[in-house]
Amino acid sequence: MEHFDLIVIGTGSGLEVSAAAADGGMKVAVVEEGPFGGTCLNRGCIPSKMLVHVADVARRIAEAERFGIHAAIERVDWPFIAARTFADIDQESADILQANRDAANITVFEGYARFVAHKQLDVGDSQISADTIVIAAGTRPWLPPVPGLAESGFHTTDTVMRVAELPRRLTILGGGFVGAEMAHVFGSLGTEVTIVTRGAAMVRDEDRDISRALTEAYARRFTLVLGSEARRVTRTEAAVRIDVGPSGEPDAGVSRVIECDACLVAAGRISNADRLAVEATGVETDERQFIRTDEFMRTNVEGIWALGDIVGRYRLKHNANLEAAHVAHNILNPEELRPVDYHAMPAAIFGSPQIGSVGMTEQAAEERGIPYAVATYAYDQTAYGQSIEDSDGFVKVLADPSSGEILGCHVIGQDASVLVQEAVNVMRFRLPIDVIAQSIYIHPALPEVMQAAFSSVAQQVAQSRSEAAPGPDR
Repeated sequence: MEHFDLIVIGTGSGLEVSAAAADGGMKVAVVEEGPFGGTCLNRGCIPSKMLVHVADVARRIAEAERFGIHAAIERVDWPFIAARTFADIDQESADILQANRDAANITVFEGYARFVAHKQLDVGDSQISADTIVIAAGTRPWLPPVPGLAESGFHTTDTVMRVAELPRRLTILGGGFVGAEMAHVFGSLGTEVTIVTRGAAMVRDEDRDISRALTEAYARRFTLVLGSEARRVTRTEAAVRIDVGPSGEPDAGVSRVIECDACLVAAGRISNADRLAVEATGVETDERQFIRTDEFMRTNVEGIWALGDIVGRYRLKHNANLEAAHVAHNILNPEELRPVDYHAMPAAIFGSPQIGSVGMTEQAAEERGIPYAVATYAYDQTAYGQSIEDSDGFVKVLADPSSGEILGCHVIGQDASVLVQEAVNVMRFRLPIDVIAQSIYIHPALPEVMQAAFSSVAQQVAQSRSEAAPGPDR
């Protein structure tokens, strides 16, 4: 058995830790079962956003007539689109692997890893151990226990972006961010898309007004089967047949049969902790099998750390990067541990319309009994928003009526992921809404909608403070 100073399992954000440790002179083992670079590079955010851009281009062409430009899409060359998407990605993955093979102080182990004893791993035919271990092995798609699904030849995000040809009809099981993005991609390129989701709306984790707006927009583009779930999947020579029934949730749907050429399961993701058999080294997981860590990213076992999606706090690449930077620092500086500050963690959904969000939703504020001021401002109430005719777009802001700090900001519409970043930056440093409300904005530009929304909520905060102020002594 070969012993190392550090083992890093997973080559997404975990590589930040292994590189820092190797540069610091530690003897490091890097373990990876799949392609180097992790989920984000190979089958997640990078390829999906490259395809989203293609879909955005197609949408612009399809809607050009609204602006007096008569254009048409003559042909969609999916093999070219897929090759363009993955040529650079596959090369980058190969380059990352080679760079790790060539790096001083790093030994690469390619294969399936599994704990067999305390701080001991089997990786293929190799047995390795280390004083310090970082688990950054991510998640995998969750497959609902639907009879016939396993035999149907379904897709997940691991496979759907590499299909040989565009399906004529695609059914997506799941109405979260993956379903929203993949519906936009394939629907914009000519596929007939049906979305089956258990709830009464799409992207239910978002603010309720955002969820409602996206659901309405998608209902105009796709077939939405809400309040429903797959009961059985059958593949015939001609099609995939999906029997759908009510989900049992409020506003449940009705029974129906959907026939399609391909089925995408986008029903969530589960931790890979079980595949690693982390219990063999004593690492605790929660009820969903995500690894428990403290504020420094330490597990309950001394010397074993975890980060990223396998921890499950925020399953976002930028969150994993934040955690990785802290783990690297904390391992190399044990006398100066730094806790991770998750305040103002943003997220985006790259559908059409786009969504950008940070902080508390209105329903969360209500459930927790937190006082708030709220304002909404529509894109088309601004000059630029009017020019692009974005009737779905708006900005929604929640603020603390006493301090004026941002509680949450939610944007839907063109460039929502860009616009929300301004609120993220102000919120991250716990600055008041006036930083945005009283700034100078270029006119006419789309960010004016942010200023308008923040100015509106600032007026409410000022009114709230005025009402709370003591009156003059009599």
